[in-house]
Amino acid sequence: MRTADGGGAAGLRVVVLGGAGYLGRRIGEAFRADGALVHLVSRGPAGDGPADAGFVLMDLLTAGPRELTGFFGSVRPDVVVNSAGRAWQADEAEMTAGNAELVVRVTESLAELPRPPRLIQLGSIHEYGAGTPGTGTSEDHEPAPVTPYGRTKLLGTRTVLRAAAEQGLDGVVLRLANVIGAGAPAGSLFGRVAAHLGEAARARSRGEKPDELRLPPLRAHRDIVDLRDAVDAVRAAATAPSADIGGRVVNVGRGEAVAMHTLIDRMVELSGVDLPVVETVPGPSARTDVEWQQLDVSRAQRLLGWRPRRTLDDSLLDLLADAVPAPANGRT
Repeated sequence: MRTADGGGAAGLRVVVLGGAGYLGRRIGEAFRADGALVHLVSRGPAGDGPADAGFVLMDLLTAGPRELTGFFGSVRPDVVVNSAGRAWQADEAEMTAGNAELVVRVTESLAELPRPPRLIQLGSIHEYGAGTPGTGTSEDHEPAPVTPYGRTKLLGTRTVLRAAAEQGLDGVVLRLANVIGAGAPAGSLFGRVAAHLGEAARARSRGEKPDELRLPPLRAHRDIVDLRDAVDAVRAAATAPSADIGGRVVNVGRGEAVAMHTLIDRMVELSGVDLPVVETVPGPSARTDVEWQQLDVSRAQRLLGWRPRRTLDDSLLDLLADAVPAPANGRT
């Protein structure tokens, strides 16, 4: 069985779209550690630091097919990872542009190359919509997304699968569970909670009383995958045989659903910050969502030799280490 060690990536030319983002920059770092030549494409560098030698400045939301084709033709990648897109703090039109229309332009541009690379599209568990409590959702389940994010990500997935079927594109979709780890975006629930705990720890250190943590009702159960495990799945997909994964969707998650209230309570406990968590009553504009998300990840184990390795505590501690002062989060 293949293992997700990424050893076969040495010498590959890898392009990461959205290379300055939460997932993209970690994917780029991992491929570089494997010995790949990596180009990170984004409209701006990660954080406040300067762009490195492999950074390519390009606004993917406005780049036309000719610009994309010219870039891909000059780099001649073996693998393209699409981690670009819009999730938080964006309306449906912005999500459509980043999660669906961009994928159309990317697949069209790659199909024009003399030797098209493998395209790894990062999809989302939210494409499925509601899961059945107590069971994992397999890739054969008919998607029925209920959020704008899920709907637009599904459009991107279908574009890749159609290009694989009709144009022979070597494309695979990794349908990721909710990803958690260091540097989670502030717009996400985990990023928001980590930021609040960090501020609460600093308030305690000043002798002040921190604000309570106010969150929407935490009734849902979610499949959570560690950021590093998600990156390992991408590395494995880069070198897996096309006959195994080409034109397919592969779920990437822990394969279990965790109660969100339990996860948030554990996050507060690990932070070392004593403060109340208050679940507020959602207003009339609260988003529609589902209460159970759990993936069946047996295909990833079978075709990629991949399985989740990190514990939930590992993920939460990595997230907290970025946001909470060391004396509070327990790390030295």
